[in-house]
Amino acid sequence: QVQLVESGGGLVQPGGSLRLSCAASRSIPGPYAMGWFRQAPGKQRELVAVILSGGSTNYADSMKGRFTISRDNAQNTVYLQMNSLKPEDTAVYYCNAKRLIPGAENYWGQGTQVTVSS
Repeated sequence: QVQLVESGGGLVQPGGSLRLSCAASRSIPGPYAMGWFRQAPGKQRELVAVILSGGSTNYADSMKGRFTISRDNAQNTVYLQMNSLKPEDTAVYYCNAKRLIPGAENYWGQGTQVTVSS
């Protein structure tokens, strides 16, 4: 089992920045993917960004150039730096981790609220 704990959400004005953190309870053997998803009220959960064990990253189109995903392997932690935030970025942000092998369990954090409002 892997527990994921998110932190760093909050209220920010449009154009502002936040950094989310996701700490895993233990290291995850590769190959794996760790990433961030978000879910706004009345909408489906959507991918924000993902980082693979090899270091490659992928972003949803609307986040490219504004969000950056990174990791600290020593701390088993993944970060999401969010800049130029918009009201439409308001959502609960969830951390996700999954080994990229058949039958692997999908792990989720409890979510952290990000609200972008003036």
